[in-house]
Order: sequence, then structure tokens, then C-alpha cells
Amino acid sequence: MATTPTLEIASQPHPAPTPDADRVAAIADPGFGQTFTDHMVTIDYDEGKGWHSAQLCARAPLALDPAASVLHYAQEIFEGMKAYKMEDGAMALFRPDRNAQRFNESARRLAMPELPEDLFIEAIRQSVLADRDWFPTVDGGSLYIRPFMIATEPFLGVRPARQYKFITFLTAVGGYFKAGAPAVSIWVSNDYTRAAPGGTGAAKCGGNYAASLVPLGEGMAKGHDQVVFLDAVERKWIEELGGMNLFYVFDDGSMITPPLSGTILPGITRDSLITLAREEGLDVREERYSIDQWEADATSGRLMETFACGTAAVVTPVGHVAGEGIGFDIGSGGPGQLTTNLREKLVAIQRGKAEDRHGWVMRLD
Repeated sequence: MATTPTLEIASQPHPAPTPDADRVAAIADPGFGQTFTDHMVTIDYDEGKGWHSAQLCARAPLALDPAASVLHYAQEIFEGMKAYKMEDGAMALFRPDRNAQRFNESARRLAMPELPEDLFIEAIRQSVLADRDWFPTVDGGSLYIRPFMIATEPFLGVRPARQYKFITFLTAVGGYFKAGAPAVSIWVSNDYTRAAPGGTGAAKCGGNYAASLVPLGEGMAKGHDQVVFLDAVERKWIEELGGMNLFYVFDDGSMITPPLSGTILPGITRDSLITLAREEGLDVREERYSIDQWEADATSGRLMETFACGTAAVVTPVGHVAGEGIGFDIGSGGPGQLTTNLREKLVAIQRGKAEDRHGWVMRLD
């Protein structure tokens, strides 16, 4: 998978790395997305010059002109990845080629320049190896990787920018949802949608997440963990759970997940779980599933399990669903057998505890 990158990444010495004792204390209970490591990789882009000035350097605040295009016209994309520690102590990535491909798919949708896939992966590799000592000691811990690109050209006017910056940084993380919860409770948003046909739903850009914050806040105020969105046209078909894909498991051993139709992010965890489930002999179908059918199947007992998946939370069971005029439990309200089995299989591959028959794992050393 690894190839010689198209641009050399220069390494700049860190002037004041975090003291060992402070780092050890920070990673003992890192939470999620709050404990940042020492380094970052930055690469600049100028129209006519291409990508240049790649460097691994100390993580530091950015200097942006107030007229930077990203601040006014939202040209911004990102990815979410994790680095894992193998049984022998080596660091590894899970399907980074797919993240690189999806990053460029998002770039095309946002009229931004594509980053060569080998350069994307090399930036991730160098970031992880530079800060491998930040790997958290908590059970299930990992290094969460955030590569992103922003438009930096200072101008006012609606057109694609001519200057961009790619950056990747790391955060030591534990579990995404609160510990001890057997399953998440979710709120069905009737008033808001995440994406419409022809929009940016299939791109991983900040605007999609900003638009989800009001309905997420409403759901959390009612005691729920996440919000699920319906389609923007008929307001009946299930799309995404916040930033995660959904799966439904039935009593006949079949499984459904909403299809990728341009309004749903093509999750890498989603794709991996479909592959693993089909290897188990399950009938996995990508087809539309309505909120009314979800409630009817859960009430009748035909629906045995529902789970959400994504890089941050991996696989998370859904135990309760509520909304205006609806409220129902799924199965026993806790993790189902298939949900647990698929999660264990995926995590075992990611951490080198099970055979990687698909070549998904990229060892970094």
C-alpha cells in the first residue's frame, strides 16, 4: 500500500515537547477529542504551483487573514481516522487508502484541490510515529487522527479559493460515548434534515455537522444521546444518526442499512461491517427503511437489533428511539448478539488480534 510520497515532508524540531510526566497523566484518562499531542503536519497549496512546503512541526495555533475564504464561504473538509497499537506494540492504521480516497471525493465536491493519496497517507504516518508515546493506556484507547483542508486565500467574492492548507493532528482518546451505558437513546428530528439530494451529504465537510447541532441539542435536552435524520424530500426514510451510519438486524438473520444515494456519508466502518456480516452468511441489503416501519418492526419483535457505526464510536447499539408522537425500545434495550459479535470481529482486526484477510491494516513500523 505504501509508496514514495510525491512531496518530501521536512521534519522541524519541536522546541518544547510536553514533559513525560504531564503526557503520562494526560493519557491516563484522555476523554475524547480533548487531549492533543505535540505535532502536526502542514502542507500548503497555491494555484499554479501545486502542493508545497510540507513539514512535520510543533502543533501550534494558525495565523489566518480575517478575509480567509474558509471563514466566509466554508471551503473546508476533513477526515476521521484512528491509529491502533498491535499486539507486538507496532502502530497501524485501518484502511487509510479509503480515507485518502474519500478526502479527495469531498475535495471535488467542495471545489478544492485533491491531495495525492500517497502524500495524505505519508502525512498520517509521520504524525503517528512522531507522537506514538501519546497512545493512551485506557482500555480501548487509540490515537484519533484529524486530517483537514481549509481555503486560506484572503478575498471576498463567491468563487473557489486559489490557496489552501492541509493539516493533520492527533488526539489521544478513550470511548466516544459515556462509559457504562448499555446502548444509546436517540431522538428523531422532524423539523430539521441533514442533507438534500444534490447537496453535500456525501462529503465530509463542517457545514453538514454545523447544521446538525440544533436538532442534536434538542434531543440531548430531552435526555437522548444522539439525533437521527429523515430524508429531506418525503420526511420518512431513515438516513444517518448524527455522523454515523445505521444498521437494522431482523429475526430472520437479515440486515438492512440505508443506501448511499448522495445524501449519506459513505462510512468506511459501514463498508467494513457489510463485508464482515456477509462473510458470516448474513443477507445484508442496502435499501430504504422508514421511521414508521422501524417502529412497527421494533414493536412486533421482528426487529431484533439496531446499531450505529463510525470511526469515533466504532459500533454502538441503539436501545431506545423517541420523537414527536413516538417512543419505542429495540429488543432488550441493550447490546444485541450480532452487534456485539460484529464489533468484536472488527476491533480484533484493527488491533491485530485476528487475521486481516482483506489487507485492511497498514502497519507503520
